[in-house]
Amino acid sequence: MPIRTAHVNELTALQDIERAAGICFRDIGMPEIADDEPLTLGELGRYQQAAMAWVSVDGADAPVAYLIADRVDGNLHVEQVSVHPDHAHRGIGRSLLEHLAGLATREGVPALTLTTFTEVPWNAPYYARCGFRLLDDGGLTPGLREIRARESEHGLDRWPRVCMRRDV
Repeated sequence: MPIRTAHVNELTALQDIERAAGICFRDIGMPEIADDEPLTLGELGRYQQAAMAWVSVDGADAPVAYLIADRVDGNLHVEQVSVHPDHAHRGIGRSLLEHLAGLATREGVPALTLTTFTEVPWNAPYYARCGFRLLDDGGLTPGLREIRARESEHGLDRWPRVCMRRDV
């Protein structure tokens, strides 16, 4: 599926994609994650305005998945990648990650980073298959430490989480 920059009029669709993708967390005993609201339109708008939001679109040019990223300590940090369940298991998430890796390569950025749940099959195990490796505490940059602290404040440490890195 084609990947392009997200348009400002698609931000509510990104929220809908995240809500739909989050439902599967309920099935594995993480209802708090399933019920967690997506980023606000204002927050998503900042990614869109910074050209750090991409969508994978269907034949009608409607978003079915998205990825947003930040620049953290000289790397590109995957803030969120979500695929609508109706389009899951087709390599769309991996394509979005490859799109970001291509940007990193073009810009001379050394790596992609992300934080994720360790025990959710479509999280850390999936990212490992996509070339990411676990970072121990010694490998965390100041920006990643700050992200993990915010996640902890948000209650995400109730479940095991890690930082991961993929060199490009």
